[in-house]
Amino acid sequence: MEMKHVIIFAVIGIVALLGFNIINGNSREKNREIAASSVAAEQPDSTVVTSDTDIISQPLSQQPKAIVDSATSKIDQAQQAEQDRVGQLDNAQ
Repeated sequence: MEMKHVIIFAVIGIVALLGFNIINGNSREKNREIAASSVAAEQPDSTVVTSDTDIISQPLSQQPKAIVDSATSKIDQAQQAEQDRVGQLDNAQ
């Protein structure tokens, strides 16, 4: 293969990769806008959240369980919010 063919092939490859990155970047930006709008629309469920003052007010023997329960509820809320966002993104596509 001649050197000028290699150079032409490389330039065509670079242009193809550049085009792919531009198209992929536009779709990612659109997905970010959808995710940002869904986060702004969400309201946290205040009935499940346990504040730090509630944990401190409990007896010393119950505090570790309260901390674990609080962390578990926050993890569950985060997972539910993530599932909601994924569902919204799937519906938008």
